[in-house]
Formats: sequence, C-alpha cells, structure tokens
Amino acid sequence: MQAGRGVAACALLAIVLITVGWWALALYPVDVEAPTWVTRTRAACFGAVDDSLPSAGGWLLLVGEPIGMLGVLVAVWGEALRDDLRTLAARAWGRVAMLTLGIGVAGGAAAAAGRVHAALSTPTFESFSTRSAAGGPVFLDAPAPPLALTDQRGLPFSLASWRGQRVIVTFAFAHCADVCPTGVHQLREARDAAVGERIPLVVVTLDPWRDTPARLPSIAAQWALSPTDRLLSGSVDSVNRALDAWGVGRWRNPADGTVDHASVAYLVNARGRVVARLDGAFDRMRLLLSGEKAGGA
Repeated sequence: MQAGRGVAACALLAIVLITVGWWALALYPVDVEAPTWVTRTRAACFGAVDDSLPSAGGWLLLVGEPIGMLGVLVAVWGEALRDDLRTLAARAWGRVAMLTLGIGVAGGAAAAAGRVHAALSTPTFESFSTRSAAGGPVFLDAPAPPLALTDQRGLPFSLASWRGQRVIVTFAFAHCADVCPTGVHQLREARDAAVGERIPLVVVTLDPWRDTPARLPSIAAQWALSPTDRLLSGSVDSVNRALDAWGVGRWRNPADGTVDHASVAYLVNARGRVVARLDGAFDRMRLLLSGEKAGGA
C-alpha cells in the first residue's frame, strides 16, 4: 500500500503527539481542584487513583499502544516513511523541525522519569501503616487510600469527593462491646471540641457480614453519629479491600463472628492526604485537631 508524499511522516507525528498526550494525562500531578473528568479518566484508563502512578495495566497501555501503532506504521508504510524522513533531513527547515521534536520528546521523557522517581521515592501509605505508633501519634504525609462504600443513608460514599475539608477516618463494628463504642465516643468528643470547623467522622465497619448497609442507620444512632458523619459498609469483598488499603489489621473468628482488630484512627487533611495516625488513645485526637502541626497540614 503506497502513501502520498508526507502522509507517513504526518502519521508518525500524530503517533508522537498522541503518545505525549496520553503520558501527560497519566503522569501530570493533579491536585484537589483537578476537573472530575481528569481524575475519572486517569482511573479508568490507567488505574491511577488521585495522584498515584498508573497500575500495571496502565503502564502496559502507555508503553504498548505507541509501540503497536509504530509497528503498524512501519509495516504498512515503512518505505514511504523512510522517504519522508530523508526528504525532511535534506531541508534546513525539516532538520530544525525534527530536532525541535526530538528535544521536546527527550524533555518530556525526562519529566516523566522525574515524576516516576519522585513518586517511588516518596514513602507510601502502606509503609506508614505498618509503623508502630506506641507512645503517641505518628505524623505522616501520604495520599489517603481509596475509600468508596455505602453510607447509613444508603447512598454511595467516596472519600475523594470530600476534598477541601479535614476528615477523621476510623474503623469499628456494632457487636464490639467496649473498645469500638469507646473509640467512636472519644473521636466524637475530640471533633466536637475543635473550634472553627465541623470535621466529619467517617467510620468503616470491620464486620460487613453483620453490619450490612440496611443495619447502618440503627448503628449510627446507637453511636450518636451526627448528620455530617458517615458510617460505611458494603459487600464483604469491597469492605475488606478498603480495610486492606488502609492497613487495618484484623482477624475474624468464623465460629462466632468476633473480630479482633487494631484500634486506629487517621486524620486526613483538606488535600486528601493522611497527616497523622493514632493507635488507640483516641482522646489525643483533640490535640491533633487543635495542634499547629495537624491543623496546618
């Protein structure tokens, strides 16, 4: 199949521009005010949640698709492409255009490498979640893991949609006789004592087998949660995935349904980043909320 003069070179340019666009969309840092379509596209196409790097499937798309398109171009119009490139190289303006494009691609590759290196060099949430907090809070700076379940009103909840305000995230279950209600009570009191803002409390169930979405309204009333607070549940698999993402250690006794678990609470700042973790001693959340370090994070 023959191509007209310049058609193969234009096709190559289109492949380069498409590739640059895809890589920019996948890797360019996003913030709280990023358009919804950007975050949704990154998640759907590249598996990138918030400001994270693409998933394995996302990298496969980013690397494999340009290689595939280039392979098709060479297979179909290889000779025409060589002729077009030789023609461009023979002209001064063509050499300038090729050099400019090459410098741009090299600069973009360097920027992408820097972005990946910076992301890999930043401590991950998982590395923070396994660190002992004995003796006091651990101050962090890591993106909050995904949290998308069903709340006590029967509505979908996503922590990402609450950007712009601080949030307390903790974990409990209704059949817990003392530790869970005490922890929720302490966090409510700490939140209520904070001056100048109404900080939502988000409680994720540790027992999705019994704390089903239908039971959440009565549990929320039992724990005296305010209308701005959220109690979350969902399918067993979805809740367990969320608990794993947040690094919540637990073990369920299949005989009686009892859940042994870590007592943990996180403070998420307005930019959607986890800034502090408490393991027990939830009454200290009051100091975190009023303290200069937590408040300004």
